[in-house]
Amino acid sequence: MARQGVSLAAKPATGAGRRLTDAQMSELERLLLHKATTYGFPNELWTCARVAQLILRHFGVHYHPDYVRRLLRRRLNWTSHKPQVRARQRNDKEVERWKADEFPRILREAWRRRAHVAFLDESGFMLTPLVRRTLAPRGQRVVMRCSAKHDRISVISCVTLSPQAMRVGLYFRLLINRNVHGEEVVEFLEYLTGQVPGEWTVVWDRNQIHSRSSAVQSWLSRHPQVVVEDFPAYDPDANPDEWVWSWAKYGKLCNLCPKDVDELFDHVVDALVDAKHDCHLLASFVMDAGVPLCLA
Repeated sequence: MARQGVSLAAKPATGAGRRLTDAQMSELERLLLHKATTYGFPNELWTCARVAQLILRHFGVHYHPDYVRRLLRRRLNWTSHKPQVRARQRNDKEVERWKADEFPRILREAWRRRAHVAFLDESGFMLTPLVRRTLAPRGQRVVMRCSAKHDRISVISCVTLSPQAMRVGLYFRLLINRNVHGEEVVEFLEYLTGQVPGEWTVVWDRNQIHSRSSAVQSWLSRHPQVVVEDFPAYDPDANPDEWVWSWAKYGKLCNLCPKDVDELFDHVVDALVDAKHDCHLLASFVMDAGVPLCLA
């Protein structure tokens, strides 16, 4: 037996051959670069089940949808993505024009006036948790016990830039079981200008409670040191304050199950105070929104 030599050498199993050739994978990628609606699916996005159907239809090869994900990752370097949601009413050309022309003008004028800049917005927090993934043993169901009450916290806040653009700040006010109206916006503006006297430029969206509110218009007429500007319609990502809400809701406070509105209030305050004292975090929100940290 020892003299047989080669006949005793290890012969590892090579496994099944590839069912799609490299040329077919390249063709598959060309097909996938078109929107899914091109092939009769109801929306533009590709799922593993849809890709499996496409492969079967064009190449006659059947793959389980769970394997399709690994196939795309290994051979085409495609990965899963969470799509950004944008309103159908959004005018992309107008948004780009605003960012190229209006936004620099707003910042230049604020610089000349030595004015602080505030990017203002509102949001809300509910007792029902915003559920995100967690870790647990395979097969174990994870259950979160949460309150079914409809109590809520409304928050109005703004990310601010100093006239020299050397400091980024965060100011906020919370309301329990109340919605934000023009009167609450006026109260916040009073609070903001009281905390930091001087010239201000406030940039906000085109919500009815902002520039169109009679209470806000009346207050602005008595405070000429405060200039207001509107973000383009349906473009929330341009506002750095939106990133505060994303960070708080999807990161800091996700999977939170407070027993009542008072506990929710405490958690929201703690999260916003943490953000307020993290200048690097606030600066990242400003830069992600495309705002230059130097206004000169």
